[in-house]
Amino acid sequence: MDSELPGYSEAPSSTAAGPSSNASQTGLLQGHTSSRQDSKGFEWLTLTVNSRAPTSTSLPVFYEGDVISGQVDFDVLKSESIKGISIKISAGTTLVGQEEQLFLDVETDLWTPSMSLPNGSKVTKFTKGKYSWPFSLTLPTEVELQDQKTVKKFPLPTSYSERAGTVYLDYKLIVTVKRGLLKSNHTLTTAFAYVPVTRPELPSPMLQKAYNENLPLVGPEGDPDGWHTLPPFTIQGKFFDSHTAEATLNLALAKPLTYGRGTVIPLWLTLTGDDEQALDLLSTHKAIKLLLVRSLATGSDATSDTEHRTDNCFFENVACAVFWAPEDYRGQGQRVLQGEVNVKRSLKPSTLFPRFTISYQLDLQSFEVAGFVPTAPKSTPLLRQKVTIANFPALGVPVRSHAPPEYVQEQAADYNKSVGLLENGNQRFIHHGGTGGI
Repeated sequence: MDSELPGYSEAPSSTAAGPSSNASQTGLLQGHTSSRQDSKGFEWLTLTVNSRAPTSTSLPVFYEGDVISGQVDFDVLKSESIKGISIKISAGTTLVGQEEQLFLDVETDLWTPSMSLPNGSKVTKFTKGKYSWPFSLTLPTEVELQDQKTVKKFPLPTSYSERAGTVYLDYKLIVTVKRGLLKSNHTLTTAFAYVPVTRPELPSPMLQKAYNENLPLVGPEGDPDGWHTLPPFTIQGKFFDSHTAEATLNLALAKPLTYGRGTVIPLWLTLTGDDEQALDLLSTHKAIKLLLVRSLATGSDATSDTEHRTDNCFFENVACAVFWAPEDYRGQGQRVLQGEVNVKRSLKPSTLFPRFTISYQLDLQSFEVAGFVPTAPKSTPLLRQKVTIANFPALGVPVRSHAPPEYVQEQAADYNKSVGLLENGNQRFIHHGGTGGI
């Protein structure tokens, strides 16, 4: 997997069940067990929790709206006085070289001296035996935080941890056995992954019909409601040092401009002009370089709409579009190409959160054609369009790839753009452990 989630020392175990793609409790079938042991290997504190994870060895996974439920077992070998037992959900962001800043802390008491045990009895001291408490914790859908001097409400963000990362966003379940004055408390911590339930709105009726019936897509001219067309761009340059020509480019993206992980971004590109040779050269699929670029902003201005400082904003090319010529779309003075960008399941969704923002954009780079020299070479993209990546596809619409089998998705990665804190990020990743993933 491209993305990693934080590791933890307790080894989970359970029975298997598959994850669900909705937020109902029916998907919480996978059990995970972690424990604390004494010096002789006796498991005296155990936490069992049910989640959506595919296997017992995976990190527990919860979706937006899930209720986290399970059981805490306290196995006493000799009589002991304690002050209380509690369980809480804790979540925070950690920037490389800085302390964690918590944004979520939901705690409930399982037992205090004034509370009865689950069987109704009361104790002041725990004698030898096994004591168990079922628990149920509801994840809030949003939190209220200060951001740039203003208190705002934000949806809970996705879990986040990547190799060489500069920021980590961790969710944990923490059981605490409180032992009173002059004695240190005992804790049992299990990390888990949180997945917001985000989806695109439905596409146009014509696009829905094409997806559901596996039909060819109808372009912007036949389905104007289904496409977002960018302003036209004129390409000018010299071909084979012999003559100068130009072509007008029109690029359209399927609407809405939100795309689920594991689907594609459909594209429609049209080139028009008077020079047939220039059109043929510019319309070859390898000449067009359209990149899906991820931006990760951290720090106090992460949610700002203005340009982020280069030392806390990191860019990475995460996918490259492929283009091909559909049948019956070649005409005099015009070339039409259909295309798509593969939205990998491993991508993290678009996120707007204090100190942690993930955004995406499509960048059309200068054309790369043998024998073509642009009149005004550009180091910046010719066209740019912001898009949103959601965790799940639109309900009831199987967004299919229409790329011909011979066209292999060409993924791009430019690690030269992600510089500055990578060395520290590697150190931080080692600290986290780097195990697990969704």
